[in-house]
Amino acid sequence: MTDPIRDEPADLPQRQQRLAYSGRVWDVRVDDVTLPHGETITRDLVLHHGAVGIIALDEQDRVLLLRQYRHPVGMFLWEPPAGLLDDVAESPLVTAQRELAEEAGLVADQWWVLADWFNSPGGSSEAFRCFLARDLSPLPGGRPPRAGEEYDLPARWVPLDEAVAAIMAGWLQNPATVAGVLSAAVQRAAGWRDLRPADAAWPARDHLRIADRIRPTR
Repeated sequence: MTDPIRDEPADLPQRQQRLAYSGRVWDVRVDDVTLPHGETITRDLVLHHGAVGIIALDEQDRVLLLRQYRHPVGMFLWEPPAGLLDDVAESPLVTAQRELAEEAGLVADQWWVLADWFNSPGGSSEAFRCFLARDLSPLPGGRPPRAGEEYDLPARWVPLDEAVAAIMAGWLQNPATVAGVLSAAVQRAAGWRDLRPADAAWPARDHLRIADRIRPTR
């Protein structure tokens, strides 16, 4: 019997690291790393705090999507509530609860981990954890005032099957929408039996911290 397929940490020798850019949200570091076959390569690495997203489903299995402007792609994207972890030590669940309140004006009584992934592992250390939130209710006092791209976030409750169809048609392209909605559809088809608890371990992000691949808190 073969072992289950899974990603594994790598501890490859690094000859040099140098900070090329320090920004508001992420840094760029240049690393010289030696591969297992002996070749040394130079790679740019975007150091990121990590982020979370929330697939909020109501009692009719409709998913909440927010329309938000994303400047790097110059588009308005439909996406679930999401946000950055404030620092290395912040609980991902606490971050998710905050973002659901701030972006959607909602609180949830039930939380689970839906899926984990790296958003762009070819260049960025951004680890993403997606939660499932249910038993939703309005935040007392409503959604707090926001600025910038979050000043106005039009919301739609989209039937889960309709959201899946829109993804497969290529109409929805935010990674949290694509991976989160499809994960929710798979879990629903399986009777939600494979959901992880909301405080489940996150080994991949633990590895990033140990391997010095998370942007330092400033």
